[in-house]
Amino acid sequence: MDRPSISAFFPAYNDGGTIASMVISADTTLRELTDDYEIIVVNDGSSDYTKDILDELEKRFDHVKVVHHPQNRGYGGALRTGFATASKELIFYTDGDAQYDARELKLLVPLMNDGVALVNGYKIERSDPLHRIIIGRLYQWGVKKMFRLKLKDVDCDFRLMRRHVFDKVKLEGNSGVICVELMAKVQGAGFRMAEVPVHHFHRAYGKSQFFNLSRVYRTLRALARLWWQLELQPRFRKGRDGTSG
Repeated sequence: MDRPSISAFFPAYNDGGTIASMVISADTTLRELTDDYEIIVVNDGSSDYTKDILDELEKRFDHVKVVHHPQNRGYGGALRTGFATASKELIFYTDGDAQYDARELKLLVPLMNDGVALVNGYKIERSDPLHRIIIGRLYQWGVKKMFRLKLKDVDCDFRLMRRHVFDKVKLEGNSGVICVELMAKVQGAGFRMAEVPVHHFHRAYGKSQFFNLSRVYRTLRALARLWWQLELQPRFRKGRDGTSG
């Protein structure tokens, strides 16, 4: 695309040690790509110093807008706030924990041609402890089978999409399962997608909110509920095979 307008946003939860570098990297990259951009950070009720860092960034950078959730709404709640706040032609998001490099947005934009509605990153190699890699692979295999997803990497939160996607795709979840919901509904609505390899890095600050038994249990319950909605309820079933427009 030729100098598109872009909203870039980051969901952030206790990412005080990384969010500033993500915002600065995004600002530098976006200035290379377009003259019309905004950077949104959704602070999802962080209990560390994330709020203080974001308030300072908002003062110093004209293109930065911060949305504070007084209480934690969950990853899905943070994403839905980000999508609703974004105002530009294209919407990019990745996490605020710096496990992805915001500068690699430059890899996604060239694939956003006239026929593509979403460009999805996929991890070249997952930089996590062995147990997380194993669980991640099992999760990928399971959700691809359950929802008939054709993507290489469903849970790679490094995505660029057209704003009009959300004219058809209505997101409802508040948990991390929203990523599966998003990709299943985008595929089911018949939107064309492209994929590009991106780097994945070790977590330098904080810890994952997913890898504990209670969270895994809640995720499995949420996946089962989403599968029931998308596969069995009539109002969701239309277009699940990517045949609707």
